[in-house]
Amino acid sequence: MTVTKMSWRPQYRSSKFRNVYGKVANREHCFDGIPITKNVHDNHFCAVNTKYLAIVTESAGGGSFLVIPLEQTGRIDPHYPKVCGHQGNVLDVKWNPFIDNIIASCSEDSSVRIWEIPEGGLKRNMTEAVLELYGHSRRVGLIEWHPTTNGILFSAGYDYKILIWNLDIGEPVKMIDCHTDVILCMSFNTDGSLLATTCKDKRLRVIEPRSGDVLQEANCKNHKVNRVVFLGNVKRLLTTGVSRWNTRQIALWDQEDLSMPIIEEEIDGLSGLLFPFYDADTHMLYLAGKGDGNIRYYEISTEKPYLQYLMEFRSPAPQKGLGVMPKHGLDVAACEVFRFYKLVTLKGLIEPISMIVPRRSETYQEDIYPMTPGTEPALSADEWLSGINRDPVLMSLREGYRRPSQLVFKAPAKEKKSVVVNGIDLLENVPPRTENEVRWLMGILGWGGEPHVSHTWSA
Repeated sequence: MTVTKMSWRPQYRSSKFRNVYGKVANREHCFDGIPITKNVHDNHFCAVNTKYLAIVTESAGGGSFLVIPLEQTGRIDPHYPKVCGHQGNVLDVKWNPFIDNIIASCSEDSSVRIWEIPEGGLKRNMTEAVLELYGHSRRVGLIEWHPTTNGILFSAGYDYKILIWNLDIGEPVKMIDCHTDVILCMSFNTDGSLLATTCKDKRLRVIEPRSGDVLQEANCKNHKVNRVVFLGNVKRLLTTGVSRWNTRQIALWDQEDLSMPIIEEEIDGLSGLLFPFYDADTHMLYLAGKGDGNIRYYEISTEKPYLQYLMEFRSPAPQKGLGVMPKHGLDVAACEVFRFYKLVTLKGLIEPISMIVPRRSETYQEDIYPMTPGTEPALSADEWLSGINRDPVLMSLREGYRRPSQLVFKAPAKEKKSVVVNGIDLLENVPPRTENEVRWLMGILGWGGEPHVSHTWSA
């Protein structure tokens, strides 16, 4: 009698991240008494690095944000000094990835500003930015620093344009002009050679940022895209959005072929936006719902089933937005692989949530902390603009050692107050108030018509 050996394949792929859990900081390690902005714009309204937490606040007359040293937890004084130079609501803030005390902000006043935070935080209100950047004709909703290049900043406005700023000269050097509605999200691949965007026109685009050429475009009729994130170096994108039945869903895409998603997955029937966060080091994807307290997490792989659900962090307190600590700011001794800073508007509270891999050993866990992008840029602004791409400069987290960045931000001397395109000074035009005015202005500037054209700015 012959015995046939049956091959048994478990349906569940074993994962070292299967038991990752979220640990909320004790109340004394939270930030309390913060008048978080009530703005309904779909952004996080906060940014965090290894030194400071920045939070957009509710304020009368103009926009402002707080910058709090991370060790200064607990209740924040109601008269705590603010960064308050904008004339309209602040819509986004982002820390420079290579210089700890430099932060960019954008606002409804159609400007982008660069601020230098003094060592140890603010002692009085800051109204003077080191750089004020004007070029958008309407409010500016999004900003992103280039991931590998020092001094390159992207801004997306309600004029449907993305401007690329070279901060060495304090001027916009390129304009990406292929969107036909408001840009909702921007995400870079690892070396910053590609930019993915989602737009209110229901299209997902992969763009070569220096030329402005659209390399791939998806018309998402069934999956109304909201947010997009590049999944590291695996040539995949993940979007969050809404199905035609108004359920929240995610879709996985091949960045070189956006004709159809690889997979689409329904998440739930809640209405809030899903914010995606991807950790390329652990291949973990976190999905946080705006207006609910859940953070689901998954493991992403290049083979089927592509997306493995791991677990869910639940909390009764709804989140308005989430800041994320850079990798080199995590507590490796506690096996912390991700840290959120959750905005709880109703309580005026910012709550750190650590995602922890349970391990018994006290030693450094090599397998969960590979070399990771560090605090040194790979390129100068001129090198990147000339067409060079380089991978991020990696660092080890083994020593828990943070080499202080040697970079210092030098603001360019700016005398003239003009930005000239096609012989017309943009800054002489009052920001348009009506859609007709916008169309008229676009017609004069020759911005209507042909998409996929990138204008180079000349001053």
